[in-house]
Amino acid sequence: MYYVYILRSGKDQMFYTGMTGDLKRRMLEHRTGKVESTRSRRPLELLCYEAYTRKEEAERREKFLKSSDGKKDLKKRLKESLEEENG
Repeated sequence: MYYVYILRSGKDQMFYTGMTGDLKRRMLEHRTGKVESTRSRRPLELLCYEAYTRKEEAERREKFLKSSDGKKDLKKRLKESLEEENG
């Protein structure tokens, strides 16, 4: 399986989108500061993930979620969850 995942930085509340074939290992790498792009944004929270059987599908989804339309879609999809947390 291939996973597209969304993290939120506890430091700046910004989102990070990534893809991996081993979600548990990748999360450990993020949490322990082994991923340069998120090292300074810790702590990180896993907000959601999607699973795909084909790597190409996961790569397309990750690319979309990193686009401006994808970011808008993501915020819209997660809005309810994020509001429940805050209030």
